Formats: sequence, structure tokens, C-alpha cells
Amino acid sequence: MSGGWRRDRIGSALRGENPTVLRRLTAGFAVIGDVQFLPGYSVLLADEPEVQRLSDLPREKRLSFLSDMDQLGEAVERACRRLDSAFRRVNLEILGNTDPFLHAHVWPRFAWEPADVAGKPVWLYPRERWSDEQFRLGPRHDVLRDAISSELDQLRTVT
Repeated sequence: MSGGWRRDRIGSALRGENPTVLRRLTAGFAVIGDVQFLPGYSVLLADEPEVQRLSDLPREKRLSFLSDMDQLGEAVERACRRLDSAFRRVNLEILGNTDPFLHAHVWPRFAWEPADVAGKPVWLYPRERWSDEQFRLGPRHDVLRDAISSELDQLRTVT
């Protein structure tokens, strides 16, 4: 999965060129994370590249984005619970400290996580987890991608 899409994640999603896109949602794109040291890590990207924070959106679109975040969180929760009996919960975050576009992180958490980080924010994991080849998104994550996508489809037919 190489390419310039990383420099323009939202634009490439809008053009259909972002290989991490799971589904187009109402106010954005559900994507699977580039790193999978916590399998199922996903991100909701706003569908407007110039929007930097939640408060930049009109109220109706803001509520749609938050609803999409809820759907992605539930889809990750359902998929991870089905695929790993050690699944515990999902953490949802809108931070915006590094990337200059609105996005929300969906972090699954597991009972097998190291004790020194299990009850803490994911950002306290060692830096090497973020760049280690063994955690890079690849074909071995196709079952996980399909499971999250399937759950998103089911949730969208219910609502």
C-alpha cells in the first residue's frame, strides 16, 4: 500500500484512491488504520479536507459526523468482539494535534495488552509500535477489514 494517498487522505478518499477506505458514511469515510498493533484500529475522516475541527462544521453536519463516529465505533466493537475473545472495549477520540483535518480515532482495547499501557491512552504505547513492519496494515488484515465493513453495512440498514 504505497502511494501519495497518505499525503492527501481525504482527497484520495473522495477520488476513490485511498486503499484504507472501508465505507463512505454520511459525513465522512470509515478507514482502517495504517498500523494495527491494536487490531481493528480505525479512523473516521471528515469528507471536507479544509475542515480542521468539529466546530468548523455546520451543526447538522457536525451531528452527522458524530453519528458516523458512533457507527464506526460500534462496528469495530462488534467485529473485534467476534474475532478476539480478549476484546474489552472501544475508545473514541477526536484530537487533531498532528493532522490538520477533522478525524476521529476508534481504538479497540484488549485484555492481552501490556499492563503498563492497558489502562492508559494508546498514545503512551512505545513509538516503535507505530512504525514496526509487523504492525503495518496489509493483506493479513483482510478478514478484519471485511468484518468491520460488514458490521458497518448491517448498522446502516438498521438506522
